[in-house]
Amino acid sequence: MAEFTDSILPEHEAMIGRQSVFFVATAAAEGRINLSPKGYDSFRVLGPNRVAYLDLGGSGNETHAHLMQDGRITVMMTNFQQPALILRLYGHGKPVLPADPEWDELAGHFTLLPGTRQIFDITVDSVQTSCGWGVPIMTVEQERPTLVKYHAQSDPAAWEAKMAGRVRSIDGLPVRPTDRYIGGA
Repeated sequence: MAEFTDSILPEHEAMIGRQSVFFVATAAAEGRINLSPKGYDSFRVLGPNRVAYLDLGGSGNETHAHLMQDGRITVMMTNFQQPALILRLYGHGKPVLPADPEWDELAGHFTLLPGTRQIFDITVDSVQTSCGWGVPIMTVEQERPTLVKYHAQSDPAAWEAKMAGRVRSIDGLPVRPTDRYIGGA
């Protein structure tokens, strides 16, 4: 049975802290719905109605484009261990880039990883939990180092030039590109 709350409760925060993967869904009025898995130590609960996650450069920037258009976002955590549980955070978010005034405050909550592109700052409107009984029990073997390794080996000027050219989503929506290469903390 699904249960809703208006904020992140202490037991929700504890469950979130144990997860090594989460999923992010966004959509604009037109075009594709985006659903992305995320990993690394990149998610933070900043308060009962505020979360953020660190975003590394990847194959696209759909979340950024959708949040600039619409703002709506859903984050889903699934407990692949016992007890079975699915937790969804429904809210509104915005991308915060290194050039933005909010960057330093948000970045202070994270260990910046090579290739950090932006931080998504999310206001949580409601939280839903559900049973998760149909989700398999799985264990995490290890983090996949490929993305961080790729960015760590990048030439900073070439990386910045590549990111500067990424100004549209796959559906043609505008994206603000990051202005600097971050090699890690």
